Amino acid sequence: MSSQGAVRPLLHHGHPGVRHVFIRDLVIPALIGIHTHEKDGKQRVRINLDMEVPEAENPVQDRLSEVVCYEEIVDGIRTIVDSGHINLVETLAEKIAARILADQRIERVRVRVEKLDIFEDAASVGVEIERSRHS
Repeated sequence: MSSQGAVRPLLHHGHPGVRHVFIRDLVIPALIGIHTHEKDGKQRVRINLDMEVPEAENPVQDRLSEVVCYEEIVDGIRTIVDSGHINLVETLAEKIAARILADQRIERVRVRVEKLDIFEDAASVGVEIERSRHS
């Protein structure tokens, strides 16, 4: 494709466009919770992520090295969850956010962590946080 026909990221007030990379409905068994029955066995947690990545001036050239890799993100989350018992969903969300923001390409992340099996009459309970590199 010629440079004339190339699609460029939208600019807003001179700022580069933004790409939202997401992972939806990742369900992982986790040792999480403050109650005695939660410390004895794993329970299902659902994790959703929305990562904000500023786009480069030039379009992506169809190479994995130019983008955030979903597999690395999911593997990182599994490593955190597998590292041992965590008391609070808030703590898990913060650990995930910190791990994601360690990738310098990611400017902002929204992390939602939900416990799926707490109440019979509720699909889930949990927390959603937003963190950015500059706050």
